[in-house]
Amino acid sequence: MKIEIVERNYDVGVRLRTLFEKKIEKLNRYFQDTAIARVVCASEGKRFKLELTIINKGNIYRSETYGENMYENIDIVLPKIERQILKYYQKNRDKLKKGALDVPTFEFVEEAPKPQEKTIYKHKTFDLDPITVEDAKEYLENLEHDFYVFLNAETGKINILYNRKDGDLGLIECRY
Repeated sequence: MKIEIVERNYDVGVRLRTLFEKKIEKLNRYFQDTAIARVVCASEGKRFKLELTIINKGNIYRSETYGENMYENIDIVLPKIERQILKYYQKNRDKLKKGALDVPTFEFVEEAPKPQEKTIYKHKTFDLDPITVEDAKEYLENLEHDFYVFLNAETGKINILYNRKDGDLGLIECRY
């Protein structure tokens, strides 16, 4: 697995970089050599943010956490990632390393999570009238939803405007 470490307003020293590599390498038992692990370390005021994303054959496993230090953060995100891998194992069996789960012990969790089948209990249909991003911001605020789907009048593409955890907005533009 290739490991990329990105620093944003945070200096990852040699000791922490070595720890990241050592701990993330334990997940090699699940992936082929083509997997990529991307670690983003950021300082946001007095809090430290750690994002871990693993991309393997089109599957994405991602976890992020905020904490008082990166050493605690890595111990929080790794079990989350391993639970995701185990949870979707049945669905993505052919994308993981052969024999990855032959051993009944895991690296960061004590037991495999129980798969839960989710059902769609609500279905909505709506018309997409072209509007500007500024109008979409206003609609999102007025509706008090987490996201708003709209047809961008300027680009002609479907966009999703959403509330980010940091209080700002995010905009996704769909390609088709």
